[in-house]
Amino acid sequence: MSNGLVVTAVHNGSVAEEMEIEVGDRVLKVNEEELNDIVDFQFGIAEDQFMLLIEKKNGEQWELEIEKDPEEFLGLEVEISSNGLKFCRNNCTFCFVAQMPKGMRSTLYDKDDDYRLSLTQGSFITLSNLNEEEIERIISLHLSPLYVSVHAWNSEVRARMMRNPHAGRLPDQIKRFAEAGIAVHAQIVVVPDHNDGEVLNETIKELGNLYPAIQSIAVVPVGLTRYREHLTPLRGFTPAEALDILAQAEVWQKKFLSLTGQHLVYYADEFYVMAGREFPGAAVYDDFPQLENGIGMARKFMTEMESVWDLLPTELAGRRIHLITGTSAQEFFESWSHRLMDRIKGLELTVHVIHNDFFGTSVTAAGLLTAQDISRQLEDLSGGTFLIPRVMLKADEDLFLDDHSVKWLEEKVNGKASIVENNGIVFLEHLIGDSLEVG
Repeated sequence: MSNGLVVTAVHNGSVAEEMEIEVGDRVLKVNEEELNDIVDFQFGIAEDQFMLLIEKKNGEQWELEIEKDPEEFLGLEVEISSNGLKFCRNNCTFCFVAQMPKGMRSTLYDKDDDYRLSLTQGSFITLSNLNEEEIERIISLHLSPLYVSVHAWNSEVRARMMRNPHAGRLPDQIKRFAEAGIAVHAQIVVVPDHNDGEVLNETIKELGNLYPAIQSIAVVPVGLTRYREHLTPLRGFTPAEALDILAQAEVWQKKFLSLTGQHLVYYADEFYVMAGREFPGAAVYDDFPQLENGIGMARKFMTEMESVWDLLPTELAGRRIHLITGTSAQEFFESWSHRLMDRIKGLELTVHVIHNDFFGTSVTAAGLLTAQDISRQLEDLSGGTFLIPRVMLKADEDLFLDDHSVKWLEEKVNGKASIVENNGIVFLEHLIGDSLEVG
């Protein structure tokens, strides 16, 4: 018999809270069906009426009859599986986890490769550890969409890069999912001299041929830290190579647009920064399908700010704000800070560009900054307010990658932190200290 699934969160004001379900309780059954993982749970609660068998933390068992409106959220989150996560069996030459130092959040060292997380949280998986039973389950239950790290269509190149002979099965797996109508969002981490050039061209072409099953293709540059001792020697892209990648991008995007009505392949903001190119217009990103992958974030942010520009005040009573960011966004935010201060008299916006000494200066994304580096490079703020992008922090806790809290950083720099979501309108509201009346 299954031990059920542990409740990990109960949302305020939800049906689950009204039924007095608590974090730490176990959901044993839905409609008399035992639960092995979150897929069983989600299928079980899809109806408007169902029965839950709950085991409370004190051992009591409650049978609860749930009735809710069709669009109403149960407000209950459970662990992914009673048997734990499936972890990665690859040994990729470019694995970021292998390049991390000690002393970070413990969960960052877990290399999950679980299709259930891909389905529920949008985590990228490699497909290399799927067995036949799991493939058949994905197809029979139509578990879609999946987020898949492709890297290379060429089986030999992929197996070599991922150091796993099973990785070469990907083309057959992807085609099988496509034939079954399973939607896939693909990711290609590009490593110079390994899967760029003609290998990258082939990968994009073969994936594009599987549209509409392939919903989007993300192309992102390899991330390299200074902790690569005893690892395969790799290098990053030069500006000239980034320009070549983007020239190739425009060809593919135009071709796919004419064939599918979608640009289909999208390139990480980092490529545009490395190449010294302006970010393309919002239309190139279609509906921003891989925003969480760092693709189109800058353009979306700009578009949101432009949409409320005329609503901004022209004067404030002396407001000083400090903004924390990484080196890749330096030009972007410095340019916008000048524009904002020209627009709003009394606003003083200081951009603090933090160099990533923790991972190495080749790592430029704000989301990979640590509290240690920020505290060392930020002067005493004398009680002033500083803005932190949400991407720097763990989703459900205010913790940086190095396990230091926002409160710890506030004490170190003598300032008050304000956490900002990746939204241009919200960012502006933090700057002016007031909400914008958006129609």
